[in-house]
Amino acid sequence: MSYSISLLANTLATFLQIYFVLMIVRVLLSWFPNINWYDPPFSILSQLTDPYLNLFRSLIPPLGGIDFSPIIAFFVLQIGSQFLIALLGGLQTAF
Repeated sequence: MSYSISLLANTLATFLQIYFVLMIVRVLLSWFPNINWYDPPFSILSQLTDPYLNLFRSLIPPLGGIDFSPIIAFFVLQIGSQFLIALLGGLQTAF
């Protein structure tokens, strides 16, 4: 049981790290207005990250043309991932 929880925690941590990097790439690429988000490499990135970012875009409108929602999205993702990893680590020690 302990091995499976450890495997789950490591898999979840790796997934969240990869997703965090994908979001950073998405935000950095948004600074280039000539990128066509319908081209295959960019459309995949957009389809993976935009649903999560849109949650925060609906809560925080752009202020002065600057979108601050990714900052909150990064913060929530980091706090949530640390919480889940700590929770799974606590479960691992309990078994």
